[in-house]
Amino acid sequence: MRKLACFVTALMMLLFMGCKEERRTPVVPDTSVTDSLQKIIVQKDNEINDMMSTLNQIQEGIREISEAENRVNIVKDGERSDKAQQIRENITFISNTMKHNRELIEKLRQQVRESSLKGDQLKTTIENLIKQMDEKDQQLQQLQAELTSKNIHISELDETITNLNNDVTALKEESSQKSQTISNQDKQLNTAWFVFGTKKELKEQHIIEDGKLLQSNFNKSYFTKIDIRVDKEIKLYSKSANILTTHPSGSYNLTRDANKQYVLRITNPELFWSTSKYLVVLVK
Repeated sequence: MRKLACFVTALMMLLFMGCKEERRTPVVPDTSVTDSLQKIIVQKDNEINDMMSTLNQIQEGIREISEAENRVNIVKDGERSDKAQQIRENITFISNTMKHNRELIEKLRQQVRESSLKGDQLKTTIENLIKQMDEKDQQLQQLQAELTSKNIHISELDETITNLNNDVTALKEESSQKSQTISNQDKQLNTAWFVFGTKKELKEQHIIEDGKLLQSNFNKSYFTKIDIRVDKEIKLYSKSANILTTHPSGSYNLTRDANKQYVLRITNPELFWSTSKYLVVLVK
């Protein structure tokens, strides 16, 4: 009986403890932890979505580049009269798309760097995309070389040719300006002035002043301009002529015409005009 009493006592104690366990307050999850986990999940979803969007744009760009390359190949092998223009447009599209794709690849690379996702697969994907773009670059260069050999010029080549033509035009203009300058200088070097008149007329024009000849205030507009290479004979319309300016003897002669009037004939223009480009003749 004693053993039975002990067993009953022990059983009552277990039942009592069981009841106490059942009456304990249920465990309530920590909501702050749940919210943090939810934020992390949303963040990662957004990062993945952003990167996938960029990746899709890059892949679409590569597809468009391939299509444009096919269009170029079709046109360049055809016989259409406007194929050069079509090729230029497609090449321009390829170049612009490749540039945009490289910008997107750099954007994707930045997204991976800033992302909490540390996947080596993403980095490998980016490297593969870069390789694809490098291959497209090489293909574009080969296409440009092929088109050039067939005398089909794209915008870059046309720009180069235009620049060369502009350089040639500039050189021609410069050469023309220099030729004009040389011509003007040559004309100036071969220009001389002469005048003949009575003593009174020469004094009135200050060509003779106080017994001196060609002072600083003489009237230059009274003189006649000539080209010494062409004008080698000057009619003086007078039966009396005296050359007042100094000119080497042997470089000219004074002869009379049928009316007995003097004519100055310059036999050696270079020597005649070497001492003065002004000729003054006193007549009566």
